Amino acid sequence: MAGGGGGGRAIRVLNVAEKPSVAKAVSGILSKNQPGGMRVRDGRSRYNKIFEFNYTIRNQPCQMLFTSVTGHLMELEFDDRYRQWHSCDPVDLYNAPVRKYVPEDKLDIKRTLEAEARSCQWIILWLDCDREGENIAFEVLDVCRQANHNLNVWRARFSALIDREIHQSVQTLVQPNQLFSDAVDVRQEIDLRIGASFTRFQTMLLRGAFVLDFATDDRNLVLSYGPCQFPTLGFVVERYWEIQAHEPEQFWTINCTHNSDEGSATFNWMRGHLFDYTCGVTIYEMCIQEPTATVTKVKQQEKLKYPPHPLSTIELEKRASRYFRMSSEQTMKATLHFQGIALKPTPQIDLESSGTGWMSRACFTAIPWWLPDLFR
Repeated sequence: MAGGGGGGRAIRVLNVAEKPSVAKAVSGILSKNQPGGMRVRDGRSRYNKIFEFNYTIRNQPCQMLFTSVTGHLMELEFDDRYRQWHSCDPVDLYNAPVRKYVPEDKLDIKRTLEAEARSCQWIILWLDCDREGENIAFEVLDVCRQANHNLNVWRARFSALIDREIHQSVQTLVQPNQLFSDAVDVRQEIDLRIGASFTRFQTMLLRGAFVLDFATDDRNLVLSYGPCQFPTLGFVVERYWEIQAHEPEQFWTINCTHNSDEGSATFNWMRGHLFDYTCGVTIYEMCIQEPTATVTKVKQQEKLKYPPHPLSTIELEKRASRYFRMSSEQTMKATLHFQGIALKPTPQIDLESSGTGWMSRACFTAIPWWLPDLFR
């Protein structure tokens, strides 16, 4: 990493996280045992504080300023002349120019970034380590470069908010990945063009074709279309049709149980069940006429009861809310923070990532193996 000289004059470094809680957590970790401690002041946005402390990166003294955004800083929209529904044909939206802009509710965050960037030499982007986070990093970078185009840009990559991980990431800074950000821009533009054009087309075409009881005002009725949500809705509707078209049939089965002083044994019929009542009665009468059965084979199988598997994050939050009336934030603090705060627990992943230590396991498994017993 360039820019580190031994014991030189301190430089000002602007650090930006994806949400205020991450900015506070990382600042708390980096400011431990630092001279002067950590100072907190307000920014233009009431929710995005600015944390100040001293730190050393590759022998370079730094005055760190740490703030945050709240997710995406910018939105994608068509030019004004295409935003009115009847201003153009829906097909024209596939070639209409689009622009990225900072919405009204994010202007205070934008002003904070611009004001702090003017006095800094470096900027370190602490956004989530996925494509969406990379795109937010370049949105932040676009705003900051408008105020200071001489910024030295670095990217911190980390998977959990634990001391070792944070200190290692700040000492091994890398460059942000433009290709990841471009991929998100393309996806956003495709979603906008398809969603807007189909929504306008089907709303104007079908608004008067059906009587919708839930619509209180036909003039404001919108039949929305999303390139991801609409196909998913199709699967739901298709499955609903299958359930509605299902015609239940009666079936019969034969149950056999042997009781003795040693206990009872239940035998399962390999055939399972019969849809023919006459055939089932015939077999049953054959069993009654010959009540004595011969055991031809005994098979024993050992069953092991393993400790319960870790819960996924979403299931943990649902059970904590149901049984203990705990909010999601309280649950995560109670279960994750003592092992290391997970940056972004992934609900679909319950396995320990290869190459990670026990302390960072919380990022993937959400809670230790013994905690699910509390919710049973």
